[in-house]
Amino acid sequence: MGRTMANDARKKDTREKIELGGLIVKAGLRYEKRALLLGLLIDAAGRIRGDDNERERMTAIGTKGFGNDAE
Repeated sequence: MGRTMANDARKKDTREKIELGGLIVKAGLRYEKRALLLGLLIDAAGRIRGDDNERERMTAIGTKGFGNDAE
């Protein structure tokens, strides 16, 4: 049973990483260097911490990006 739970956790982790990679592609950043991508994410994380207006602004941008999906 422990093996099944570990396997399920591994599959869930893998799926999450694939989905996060898809966000990079959707944002048009597929060919950027990993260091740049990490820098962008670290900077954004710092800007939204404690700043509800910036968090809402970024959420609106993301929602608009998802709005173009045919899903």
